Amino acid sequence: MYDDEQILTNIGTLVEEERTLRQRMGGLLPKERTRLAELEVQLDQCWDLLRQRRAKVEFGEDPDTAAVRPAAEVEGYRS
Repeated sequence: MYDDEQILTNIGTLVEEERTLRQRMGGLLPKERTRLAELEVQLDQCWDLLRQRRAKVEFGEDPDTAAVRPAAEVEGYRS
């Protein structure tokens, strides 16, 4: 199980990799485009998990009961 600090560290790592890919000159290779899409999903899942944990704390629940939701679920959310 991850705590908030570990989730934020993971988000930072994913964002850095995403930034590196987005800054590539000359476009991305197909494999890199696939990886970028994976990073976007993983970031959405991390942010969702962090929001779940914080909501549980706010309502007096155990944040460790929060779980990573499937990609299809978090990708279906509206901003």
